[in-house]
Amino acid sequence: MEDVSDPPFRALCKKHGADVMYTEFISSEGLIRNALKSSKKLDIFEDERPVGIQIFGSDIESMKKATALAAAANPDIIDINYGCPVKKVACKGAGAGILQDIPKMVKMTAEIVKATNLPVTVKTRLGWDSNSLFIEEVAEKLQDVGIKALSIHGRTRVQMYKGEADWTLIGKIKENPKVHIPIFGNGDINSPEKLLEYKSRYGVDGVMIGRASIGNPWVFNQLKHFMKTGQHLDPPGIEERVAVTKEHLARSLKWKGERQGVVEMRRHYANYFKGIPDFKPIRTQLVTTDAPADIYELLDKVLFQFA
Repeated sequence: MEDVSDPPFRALCKKHGADVMYTEFISSEGLIRNALKSSKKLDIFEDERPVGIQIFGSDIESMKKATALAAAANPDIIDINYGCPVKKVACKGAGAGILQDIPKMVKMTAEIVKATNLPVTVKTRLGWDSNSLFIEEVAEKLQDVGIKALSIHGRTRVQMYKGEADWTLIGKIKENPKVHIPIFGNGDINSPEKLLEYKSRYGVDGVMIGRASIGNPWVFNQLKHFMKTGQHLDPPGIEERVAVTKEHLARSLKWKGERQGVVEMRRHYANYFKGIPDFKPIRTQLVTTDAPADIYELLDKVLFQFA
């Protein structure tokens, strides 16, 4: 969720039903160097609580220092990312890369738990590849060193985001009488029916939604409503899509400034209006227009043309 789950987007997700949210993952080395991009990611706001700051890195001492810096921003949770499969992260031993060195993973986690009074959670994957599916053992060891919850993506690092997520091992961890911390499943929850099926079949305490929320902050209330009633909420109409896009743009401009706010919103338009026939010409204008007033005018045009 790099460059997606920033404060403007998190505000929308919270408004539409997200229970707990995490920041974009933040480089421990970037925090220590006081790199602007990393430090900016520490921004959290009262209306999005409870919120966790998510950090990643490969050096234990750097991760301890980053933990202290993150804690100073007053989040509710410190989250360790042991799940990112991207080459530039994993191949440096961070993110999912640490799944190749379980003893180091456990040691790093123990040191981070010691470095803060805040609850520490972990996000990880089943293993590095199909020959190293050690997640059951890892869950016990991470619990033993003090984490308060574990989120597991049902793929290995080698799989990246290909194929279907396998929740079988996640379910086995929930069945393990030695494991008493909350276990959250992640991967391929893209419909209310699938959420209900997976939660019933694997017994998880909850699910973590990532890619399904991109351009779709409504997904949280949709899933929760179905779980509660067995009924689908109506999908957002064009009026609501435009209204949320405008709100997202306004929040981005306020938090990032005009130029960055305009440019970084461009990645969201196609997602907000996904499935709208003949939308491409207006999307092209949205991603090439620089003046906020002109963008708002284009969004009004969307409302007029597609309502």
